[in-house]
Amino acid sequence: MNMKSIRCYLMIAGFIGLTACVNEVLDKKPLDIISEDIVWDDPNLVDSYLAYQYANMNILRYDAPGNISVNWDNRAGFMYITNISDETGRPVWSAGNPASYKRGGLNISGGLLEWWDIAYTVIRQLNMLIEKLPESANDPDFIASRLAEARFLRAFNYFAMVKRYGGVPLITKVIPLDAPEEELYPKRHSEQEVYDFVISEMDAIEESLKSLTEYGRASQGAALALKCRAALYAGSIAQFGTVQLDGLLGIPQAQAPDYYQKSYNAARKMINTGEYALYNDDDDKVTNFKNVFLKERNREMIFVKQFDETQNSWFYGFMLCPKPHGYDVGMCGIPYLEMAEEFEYTDGRPGTLDRDAIQQGLWSMEELWGEKDPRFLASIWTNGTPWKGGRVDSHRGLIGGDGVLYDSEQEAYDGTPAWGNQRVGTDFGSGFGILKMLNEASEVNFTERDGVDCPIFRYAEVLLNLAEASFELGKVDEALDALNQVRDRAGIAPKTAIDRDAIRHERKVELAFEGHRYWDVRRWRIAVDKLSQPGSSLRYILDYNTGKYQLRVYDNYDGPTTPPRFYEHYYYLPITLSRTGQNPNLIENPGYN
Repeated sequence: MNMKSIRCYLMIAGFIGLTACVNEVLDKKPLDIISEDIVWDDPNLVDSYLAYQYANMNILRYDAPGNISVNWDNRAGFMYITNISDETGRPVWSAGNPASYKRGGLNISGGLLEWWDIAYTVIRQLNMLIEKLPESANDPDFIASRLAEARFLRAFNYFAMVKRYGGVPLITKVIPLDAPEEELYPKRHSEQEVYDFVISEMDAIEESLKSLTEYGRASQGAALALKCRAALYAGSIAQFGTVQLDGLLGIPQAQAPDYYQKSYNAARKMINTGEYALYNDDDDKVTNFKNVFLKERNREMIFVKQFDETQNSWFYGFMLCPKPHGYDVGMCGIPYLEMAEEFEYTDGRPGTLDRDAIQQGLWSMEELWGEKDPRFLASIWTNGTPWKGGRVDSHRGLIGGDGVLYDSEQEAYDGTPAWGNQRVGTDFGSGFGILKMLNEASEVNFTERDGVDCPIFRYAEVLLNLAEASFELGKVDEALDALNQVRDRAGIAPKTAIDRDAIRHERKVELAFEGHRYWDVRRWRIAVDKLSQPGSSLRYILDYNTGKYQLRVYDNYDGPTTPPRFYEHYYYLPITLSRTGQNPNLIENPGYN
């Protein structure tokens, strides 16, 4: 490590505020005489070095891509992972142009959810710590815990890569510039080898992470959660995928039960620790589900990316909240009507609407949504949703007291505008926005700063992972019990029987807009179907005389000429021409030429 690198790490760590003692360290010795040995021998500098690795991992924010500029990675990361799924359609405004990829624009040049160049930069820096720290003069317990933390972050990077690209080169040491050619130009390891590496690393470090209890850092719970998720993904790929490129991609189907068992074991071990639980402190179920994300440091959160609206922020609320808004926009994620319909009614009835029936007559919001799963009311805002002392008004069109339809934004009847105060699009309109994790009490809609923490692992996901792994292992009763724990907390009727579709449905509604859906439909190998379906939107037309609404359903919300398209080869992102050109030993994924 050279002096320039040391200065960079210390400056960045100071700016992001992840260590409180950096200034004290800097006061002790001038920067220009800090040696490499002192970096590794000083625990404060080691923690600063690790803090920089956390800060550089955009993937700790809903898989934010590494190809977006620093100013936009938080925003574009959310929009990419949500807007390319079947959860949301064309946003009112966006960054990073996810729409082109959603409609089949991915090619060998890449650009979608890239996590390669930054990943290997972080991995190299973590490899350096893993090599150097054991030789330092630090306390053995400190060395063990920080090595485990570094290995967790390295494995998290590899998990983010394997679910994108399949097999990638596994580099676990610092490669010098004069290394042999086979090290400088490494081949791809198989997809199975990378998943096995992530899982085995968690087995190796889990106990060493017990001493790390600081919120927002790797912990034993985070290691178990990563193992649980990674093994579940590997099991799905083995069960539903195909082996390609002579084993480079895919996992043999016969090994699916082994991976499901590993996921099951990790979930059970986490549950048995008693350290985590579903948040269930509020009597009102809508408020309770909102507070899962707004009441920080609750027992459901296993691992989070922390944000402070006065210092570092991720713009989540600014991009999504309804008006009032600093840019007079918001609404960067527009849920499809189909996503709203995924949420059942509290008695367990399917949430699917009779579209012919709802377009007849007039409806109040209570008649339309009053008996819905409380998670719907806590996750999606729609016309009439309470917001900052008022209610969201997203009607577009007014039936005046004279029976005339006033349809343009400039029109009104007796002082009532034809359009509500939300920008709902100019072509089709949309009756929905994302409410999940929006803090109504903050001023993020004007400040662009969001202090709500980003959940990476939470206990509800572990229960749903357990339900899925249990079901695939034939442990049907355990699967049903885990699923019903999540439903009971939500406030809807329990299931009396369970199947694969019920588990997948529950994941879609419980984990909505948290960055899971896109990866789930890929690992289940149903994305060609699910992500190639046009979604619908809902238009509210206010009736002046009754205060109720006439409803209009619009198909093909994303546009009839640009429907979503997910092709078979999209299950793996391209390595890209630039990377295979730099390293002739890298084999491109099938379908990209």
